[in-house]
Amino acid sequence: MKKPALLAAVLATTLLAAPARAEDFPSAISVSGEASVSAAPDLAQIDAGVANDAKTAKEASDANNAAMGKVLLALKGAGIAEKDYQTSRLSLQPQYGQNKSTGASPVVGFRASNRVTVKIRDVTKVAGIIDTLVSAGANDIGNISFEVTQASKLLDDAREQAVADARRKAEIYAKAAGVTLGAPLSVTEGGGPVPLFKGRMAERMAAAPQAAVAPGEETLTVTVNVSWAIKPGQ
Repeated sequence: MKKPALLAAVLATTLLAAPARAEDFPSAISVSGEASVSAAPDLAQIDAGVANDAKTAKEASDANNAAMGKVLLALKGAGIAEKDYQTSRLSLQPQYGQNKSTGASPVVGFRASNRVTVKIRDVTKVAGIIDTLVSAGANDIGNISFEVTQASKLLDDAREQAVADARRKAEIYAKAAGVTLGAPLSVTEGGGPVPLFKGRMAERMAAAPQAAVAPGEETLTVTVNVSWAIKPGQ
């Protein structure tokens, strides 16, 4: 009657002592691949505005409308299409003074301001457009940025390179582990491609005939996570 129990104990001991089988090992190698692509920007965007102070709201508003009208005419004269400039902010704010004897803050005037966002499709003209805006009366210019409009096509090339980088790494691990790389099981893009650098407007020098502008170069990086099936080494 003790033989079945003894046999079960021997079998359990044998199974525990047996070496791990191939299917006990991980069935995939997961790595990340990365690639970058750089290109000169071909689109610029700037904000330009005018601000006017007056004793009454109407005077400030009228003066501001006239000033912005000149700016818009200057943009049109510089060859900027109407679709490429748009009002981004319009405000009329009271200005307060200080009565030292009473501590009151009476309204002493009004400030009207108007801003437009301008797209410049030829980045070589950015400096000239800025000078045109200033000459037309714009007294608040900033928030300049540059963009690569064909970034999607460039990123597609980077994605192929990133997958190739992932395969290169996976093959190194497979060789070191003594296994053979199989087919990819999954491919995911890690996060969104973000510009690592954007050109910016340099400080304008008083003696410079035009605003100093440096478009620079935009670099986009793509990261992919890939899992590869593995087979025992041959």
